[in-house]
Amino acid sequence: MRDFHIIDARAQARKIAAARASIAASAVLAIAKFAAGWLSGSLALLSEGGHAAVDTGAAVLTYFAVREAGKPADAEHHYGHAKYESLAALAETGLLFGLALFVVVEAFRRIADSDSDVDATWPVFAVLAFSIAVDFFRSRQLGRIAREEGSDALAADALHFSSDLISSILVAIGLFATRAGFARGDALAALGVALFIAVAGFRLGRRTVETLLDAAPRDMTERLQQAIVDVPGVIEVEALRLRTVGPQIIGEAALGVSRTLPFEHAARIKQAAERAVLAEAPNALITFTVNPRVLDDETVAERIRVVAGRKCLPVHHIIAQQLDDRLAISLDIEVEGTMQHGRAHAIATAFEQAIADEFGSSVEIETHIEPLEPHLRRGRDADEPVRREVELALIRHCAVSGEASDIHDVRVRETDDGLIVNYHCHVNAASPVDAVHSAVDEIERGVRQQFPRIVRLVSHAEPRDS
Repeated sequence: MRDFHIIDARAQARKIAAARASIAASAVLAIAKFAAGWLSGSLALLSEGGHAAVDTGAAVLTYFAVREAGKPADAEHHYGHAKYESLAALAETGLLFGLALFVVVEAFRRIADSDSDVDATWPVFAVLAFSIAVDFFRSRQLGRIAREEGSDALAADALHFSSDLISSILVAIGLFATRAGFARGDALAALGVALFIAVAGFRLGRRTVETLLDAAPRDMTERLQQAIVDVPGVIEVEALRLRTVGPQIIGEAALGVSRTLPFEHAARIKQAAERAVLAEAPNALITFTVNPRVLDDETVAERIRVVAGRKCLPVHHIIAQQLDDRLAISLDIEVEGTMQHGRAHAIATAFEQAIADEFGSSVEIETHIEPLEPHLRRGRDADEPVRREVELALIRHCAVSGEASDIHDVRVRETDDGLIVNYHCHVNAASPVDAVHSAVDEIERGVRQQFPRIVRLVSHAEPRDS
């Protein structure tokens, strides 16, 4: 999975350029609206000028926030600096609500004062038309960059320009109403501007607070949980916690998998879950933990191997018997051949206790201790007369068994402990494994009686072509 702390230089430069352009656009609009509002005496237009001035300050905050948020993770900020953008957006929210309150108070004062004079001339409408055009193009451009780069601060800027667009239209309507003789049209338009400023502040503030409080991203938890559950081998998602840090979704997921699975298989399930999450959310960084779960359909042998795996003990020849209401288990465990028997017996006793903990104290458990086969034996190919003699013995006993045929690929190796023999044979593809195993065991017993030096005889039974 990729490291989300690596900052994309191209994306960072694009965000900074957009923030700089917002500062310039907001400043130009603020100056133009203040000038037009001062000349015309329009409260709505002055309110818009104040709104644009706040936007300019917010754009400056956005610029510094985007620049700081682009810094990589360090020793004090393990998840990077992306929340600088959220802090800037929170400050912008406070500015918006403060401006909205001021405009509401002034609008009601104007409504109560019937002597308010507004002179809406054509330069005023020209400023509004220019403002509407700038707001339209800036809101679209910023919105697109914010979505593509996952920037909260730029999304806040886009929201500002969108609300400015609506506000400017309301101001124009109010001024037209004033020119038509409706004296309070400008003040009512100012109230409309205040309403849109407050709505913009509420929307921005809600999203910012959710980010700062580590709220789970909307609709994403359910989508990612379903994607993980659909991964083969995942029994359930025991826990899934998500939060947003800038454009990234980070969190933790705990997966339940069968405890009988080998470690490598469980690791592959974890990797598949990571791929499933990235397919749904490419910017996600989820830390996965895999927890073993007991399944209802585990066999006795599987449960014993789980216990043996915890003890790092090789086990084989497991035999389980159900004796009325009691379970009887016998098996072979392997330890180093040079180990003192007292220590080996203590290991076997501890293993038997672990088996009793797994199945209950009423279980009957017997262990047989065997020396662990060396990992590497030194050997050489036996002389050809010896190999040929063993091969003939295999062919002879194979003919007697009746199940196997066509002895071939016989290899005989000399070791310090004796002979090791490997061979291939053919059997009926429809024969049960039990029958084939019994047949090759019979062959092995006969050959080993003839060659006591054989310490290991390994057969590979291949299905016979029909």
